[in-house]
Amino acid sequence: MAQTTIARTPVAELMAELAALEDPKAREVNERHGDDHGVNLGKLRVIAKRLKTQQELALELWDTGDTAARLLAILICRPKAFGREELDAMLRQARIPKVNDWLVNYVVKKNQHAEELRLAWFADSDPVVASAGWALTTERVAKKPEGLELSGLLDVIEAEMKDAPDRLQWAMNHCLAQIGIENVKLRARAINIGERLEVLKDYPTPPNCTSPFAPIWINEIVRRQHDK
Repeated sequence: MAQTTIARTPVAELMAELAALEDPKAREVNERHGDDHGVNLGKLRVIAKRLKTQQELALELWDTGDTAARLLAILICRPKAFGREELDAMLRQARIPKVNDWLVNYVVKKNQHAEELRLAWFADSDPVVASAGWALTTERVAKKPEGLELSGLLDVIEAEMKDAPDRLQWAMNHCLAQIGIENVKLRARAINIGERLEVLKDYPTPPNCTSPFAPIWINEIVRRQHDK
């Protein structure tokens, strides 16, 4: 691939710029969440704003394999320019939580192949890939539930969430909460599943933040909706 430059800024120079932003304290905090970089995300967004949308440069940055570079690539790419197989390959490479999360939320959700990928990833044997399928399913529950078998989703959550690997468990729990929030008829069952499985019940939650424990999460968001 020919080298791409943005305002006479080659990839090597951008990589040096990212390296200069590395903060050991930020890395220490990020590593607790499985993210292997120490670049302040606000500063990363400033660089992205300067570069604007640059698909070719985004591809080169992604290919470096560097976490900060991949996050920058996601911010400057053109989401609809990716093919289905290309996104599938990128998702399978995105093992770092923040890269995985941004790729799904900033790129895949805006891509025309999102529904095909949701269906494929949802049933994948790789829990990290499957968690992306659940994240896309949660998006459907919230914005376009027509055609989803919500009771069936609750069946799967009830049977599998308790023993699922952390990231998959988190994604399934989010879907459980979203079903309880959005669907009045299934709310009691969603709350009951959460109470019985006790997933994330003791998760440390900062003051003024909503607990990810599904029964608390569902009740709190529904209360806010009613207070509007």
